[in-house]
Amino acid sequence: MKFGLLTLLFPLLAAAQSGLPPIGAEVPQSMLAINSPLRIRTSLVSVDFRGGIKERVDVNPDDPLTSVRLRVVGFKLTAELPSSSDGGESGTVIIEQHDIDVDAKSTLKLTQRFPPRYVHTNLFSVSLTVDRPGAEPLVLVSKENFGLIGQLTQYPARGDLYQLIKPVEFVDPEHPDTVVAVLEKLPAKRGGL
Repeated sequence: MKFGLLTLLFPLLAAAQSGLPPIGAEVPQSMLAINSPLRIRTSLVSVDFRGGIKERVDVNPDDPLTSVRLRVVGFKLTAELPSSSDGGESGTVIIEQHDIDVDAKSTLKLTQRFPPRYVHTNLFSVSLTVDRPGAEPLVLVSKENFGLIGQLTQYPARGDLYQLIKPVEFVDPEHPDTVVAVLEKLPAKRGGL
């Protein structure tokens, strides 16, 4: 019985002593990404995304002493689309969490204890909705996981910059081999905004 209890408590104690957030904590953070290039079909636009992310801290069984897994429990970014040069109307674009993050792949890894340094990696699926007046909304899903990475000196982030791991391709769920949109960059400041 004691061995089982110690096995359960060890990751909690390790996280508390290591500078990692406590297991079970939910951490909301605001996000702002200015001048993010987004290609929709053949049109390239630069948009300013605003929104946020919420993560729940879980044990990382692969590395319980220096990292935790982060389950994304909420994510949404919105931006206004400018009017296009060919007379197309403005509208909105929304990127949001596509599905429940059942198998959390996001991590926060402590890479240096003093002064503290972290690598924060987010990996999860998202959808992209383009909504223009007088047209049916265009709803797409990410072909692969949406990935962001940030180098931090504290967690949660306080105005730290995150970048896409690689451009995010979006496809029509009924035609998964045809890329319809690409988020080329997302220079996102997170937290403390």
